[in-house]
Amino acid sequence: MAATTMLQKLAYFHHFPEFRQHQQPRFQFTRKPNNQTPFSKNYSRLHSDNGNYFPVTSSTIEEISGNHAKIRRMIQEFNPEIPIDEAFTPPSSWYTDPDFYSLELIQVFYRGWQSVGYTAQIKEPHDFFTGRQGSIEYVVCRDEKGTLHAFHNVCRHHASLLASGAGKKSCFVCPYHGWTYGLDGALVRATRITGIKNFQVNEMGLVPLKVATWGPFVLINFEGGVMPKEGLDTKAVGDEWLGAAAEILSTNGVDTSLDYVCRHVYTLECNWKVFCDNYLDGGYHVPYAHKGLASGLQLDSYSTKMYEKVSIQSCGGATKNCGEEVYRIGSEALYAFIYPNFMINRYGPWMDTNLVLPMGPRRCQVIFDYFLDSSLKDDNAFIEKSLEDSKKVQEEDIILCNAVQQGLESPAYNVGRYSPTLEMAMHHFHRLLLQNLSS
Repeated sequence: MAATTMLQKLAYFHHFPEFRQHQQPRFQFTRKPNNQTPFSKNYSRLHSDNGNYFPVTSSTIEEISGNHAKIRRMIQEFNPEIPIDEAFTPPSSWYTDPDFYSLELIQVFYRGWQSVGYTAQIKEPHDFFTGRQGSIEYVVCRDEKGTLHAFHNVCRHHASLLASGAGKKSCFVCPYHGWTYGLDGALVRATRITGIKNFQVNEMGLVPLKVATWGPFVLINFEGGVMPKEGLDTKAVGDEWLGAAAEILSTNGVDTSLDYVCRHVYTLECNWKVFCDNYLDGGYHVPYAHKGLASGLQLDSYSTKMYEKVSIQSCGGATKNCGEEVYRIGSEALYAFIYPNFMINRYGPWMDTNLVLPMGPRRCQVIFDYFLDSSLKDDNAFIEKSLEDSKKVQEEDIILCNAVQQGLESPAYNVGRYSPTLEMAMHHFHRLLLQNLSS
């Protein structure tokens, strides 16, 4: 992933002031006297609380202003009020422009609850796992008492990443200079700081993030903030994350009763929204691109319902004798999309989830986690065959998504149209995006 730009950092600090309290020094724009035009010199300065300065050139200020104007124009190219049967899709620039992508990170991915993992990863004290959302590195863990925590995975000394992967730890030791943090985030050892002045140990702990669980999923709110001592109310978090769809998903088998099986990770050469659009086309592409999957579905029974930030597509399983495919899918398939980038697929004895992580304007990573009814956890032949079938579908989708991205780069394409009877969930997704990006 490309390095975080200064503009992205400034935007992050502007949107999330609660993050700044953990950072020393803090930066802000200098104010000009009233009788001077702002930035009238060839450069201005950002200054810190300790009086240190670094320059912001006039070209940087022009870049900020120019980017805002350009992005506003791109946002305004999509009108969410036009009904789907008359509407045009968002322009290709939403899928290719680096500045638009930077705005998405701030407005979409660093706000609200985001799925980052599953509860089996942090089942016991000392369990931890790490991840990345945009430019944010995070770590989720349980301390000695079993309390759940999440932090920015960055040492407060010189910014080294603290942990990687997943597993068990009794503490986090920075691999760079050995600073050590407890699983509650407190700094417990700072090496070779003899002579340092004005050093407050209790102000140098890891920067916290709000973390919660809902069903089998771990959620983080990247807007940060201190966790209440009693933890967050699961129902309240579920209502905020899923709205009215929370109860529907719970009653349709999205719970902790299934056994975790495995994870597959794919890297696609396309914008993250291309994968989401493909998922949300109401089964439009299935008979053309996934003939094996189509044989196990009654595509004429496909239905789509929208909720606040969730859309649920469902389809009956084929009644004719299609062998293994029907057994794997069962009597009905349910596909839930949770804005902005998380999908839950429930069918037969299986549940799998798709987490789409942006890696730049033209690249994304999709993490598939598979869960299975415990009665089949030892049926290795069934598991292997089901995973092979799933892999085939994913490989077919990767070809489609990469090809769409190439088409989006073409000067021959700017906007498209929706299929009014099929692509309602896609239109819903684009309207939610517009709402976030305009706020």
